[in-house]
Amino acid sequence: MAGQALAQAPATSPNSVPPPTTTPPETAAPVQNQPTPPAPTVAEPPYQPKFPGDPARSGSEAAALGYMRTVIRAQREYKKKNAKFAPSLNALVHTGSFTRRMTKTDRGDYTVSFQSKKDGFELALTPKQLDSTHRSFYADEDGVIHAEEDKAASETSPTVK
Repeated sequence: MAGQALAQAPATSPNSVPPPTTTPPETAAPVQNQPTPPAPTVAEPPYQPKFPGDPARSGSEAAALGYMRTVIRAQREYKKKNAKFAPSLNALVHTGSFTRRMTKTDRGDYTVSFQSKKDGFELALTPKQLDSTHRSFYADEDGVIHAEEDKAASETSPTVK
């Protein structure tokens, strides 16, 4: 009988490791296979006007309007020196503060369109996305800037205040 008792009792030695214990499935932590949530978007802070009466609704509009004013000013200076308006944006380089970089028609959120006319010019800045903070703008030789919120601006569009 002593042999039977030895057979039933597990042999343990001082160096043996106890068998691993398993946690029942209902108490185990669930495995997460869910996708990572998208990073929160950072909302742009509200536009702060650059000067009293600033008509811009966003930083992009402020840059577009500043570009238009620079072209209009350069055209006036060019006409004083040459008795006609410049036939291209390239011709305006070094007139006033108009630089070579300004001849590029991709202006960030806007695309520039310039047309020379017999006695003038047309300049349009069209946003890549029309919305309430990205209006389209138009100006010609009279120097008045016009804007539209939902379509391309023209000489009949409301003037920018």
